[in-house]
Amino acid sequence: MRPLFSTLLGTLLIAVLLVAPACDASMALDLDEGWEYRWGDSPFLANGTPVWVAEPGDEAEWRPIAFPSNPPGRDDHQHAWFRITLPEGEWRDPVLYIYSVDLITQVWLGDERIYQYGLFDEKGEGRFEGWPWHMIRLPESFTGKTLHFRVFSDYTDIGLWGEVKLMEHMDLLKYVLERSAADLVASAFLMLLALLAFVFAVIKTNRQGFVAIGLFALSSGIMLLAETQASQLLLDIPLLWDYLAAAGYFTLPVAMGLMLEHWFAKRRPILLRRIWQFHLGYVIVALGLAMAGIIDLSSTFPPFDAVLLASLVLMFTIIVMHLGVLNGEQKLIVISYGLFALLLVVDMAVAHGMLAWRRVPLNVGALGFALVIVMISLWNFRHTQDELQRLNHSLERKVAQRTRELEEMILKLQGFPYEDALTGLHNRRYFDEMLEHEGAVARRNETPLTLAMLDIDHFKQFNDLEGHEAGDTVLIGMGRLLTHHFRETDAVCRMGGEEFGIVMPGATTSMAQARLAELMDILSRTRFRYDGRVLETVSISCGLASYPDHADEPMTLIGFADKALYSAKHHGRARIEAYS
Repeated sequence: MRPLFSTLLGTLLIAVLLVAPACDASMALDLDEGWEYRWGDSPFLANGTPVWVAEPGDEAEWRPIAFPSNPPGRDDHQHAWFRITLPEGEWRDPVLYIYSVDLITQVWLGDERIYQYGLFDEKGEGRFEGWPWHMIRLPESFTGKTLHFRVFSDYTDIGLWGEVKLMEHMDLLKYVLERSAADLVASAFLMLLALLAFVFAVIKTNRQGFVAIGLFALSSGIMLLAETQASQLLLDIPLLWDYLAAAGYFTLPVAMGLMLEHWFAKRRPILLRRIWQFHLGYVIVALGLAMAGIIDLSSTFPPFDAVLLASLVLMFTIIVMHLGVLNGEQKLIVISYGLFALLLVVDMAVAHGMLAWRRVPLNVGALGFALVIVMISLWNFRHTQDELQRLNHSLERKVAQRTRELEEMILKLQGFPYEDALTGLHNRRYFDEMLEHEGAVARRNETPLTLAMLDIDHFKQFNDLEGHEAGDTVLIGMGRLLTHHFRETDAVCRMGGEEFGIVMPGATTSMAQARLAELMDILSRTRFRYDGRVLETVSISCGLASYPDHADEPMTLIGFADKALYSAKHHGRARIEAYS
């Protein structure tokens, strides 16, 4: 849809520039004087012509007005008529441009109806059809004639709104496109930002923050696109664009509340949550009732404006009260939010007639927000890349250092006998040197280290009963079982007799207990054989101690693990005890 939109709009702009190179929008004539109004609705002749158009009647009923909008003394009036005598001049393809009308209108030139927006029933009333801009084609003989506007509105405003200009047709198209360009650029940029924010919300951990940014960018982008006049050239369905504009406008405080709640999460911002939840409910209820035909979409804007103003005051009061807990990036985003909110308030004041009509540059506020987000994102990206580069260098240095240490250790170990002759496991000398080395590594890198001491239960009795050769078979089988069960990084050693030690770098107490529990379960189902017969099942007692959980110095783990092993034997054997 977006590529199609850009292509069509670009083609239209090029066509206008090529077809009308001599057009000059400065030739537009503002119709800002000579207007008159009267309240009520005209009766109609049998041929359908309004009496107030065909028969002048009482001219005293017509009163002068500076601009054909919101005449004084409205009270409960929902019908008003406005008229102006069109000026003299030479025009090739004249049109009358009106920025907007509240709410529906018929336009009469003399006794001929030349334009109608909305459907009037027999009572002269009708439903809201949207707020488009209007282009009314005028006949060549329009000069000096009186133009009448019949208007119905049950909205807070009644009449024409914004601008009324007499100009050439091609000048009007250029005028609309030129004043829509900035909004279209801002809208496209915001929607791209929204897409990126939602992607990051899926792949990053800071989901609520990215969702809030994406929602704000998407809602403001949709609002700008829907409210820009060029959208009507693309798709002439005013009510659809007004629904989109309402959806974007109504969603803005939801995004702002989500963002602020995320920033102040540690302070339990219940009020902020209630604000965005209320606005989310308003979006659903207001648009739902309007689409169901229960209310007019136009009636949803005045109450929302009042609630939005109160919400903005509350949110920025909270920001001021907790400004100290925000970091520099968040303060910058708040400033951009504040600029956009200020422009929204100004636009709201213009819409309700509190300020003279002007085009409020909402795109400036939206683009300011988007540029702040982009700058912060680029800075964070660069900072992250620098941190990753420093981390890579640090890791490379640590790997090189560890490699050198291992090489030195291997060279040192090659000069001594470190293998137990019976089981093929490492011996006590290897155990002592490995514990010293891994203890130094654990202390330097602040990583855990666990030492486990194992002892075969009642092994002397087993030897007396089965014989020493059978006992050696059990020791060999136990060595194979331990080698296969523990990690390659663990050092499995025979300490002497039926006692074994395991040095487990990086393992915590709970990890070692789980690994030993699995070993005891496997051993309970293991049957050793000697001389063609199955030997009695053996069990083991285990004691373990961990650095830094149990010891401030890794080398003290031996004594602590021995004490834990003694405790396991004392409490019935065939069990695991951690030092305490």
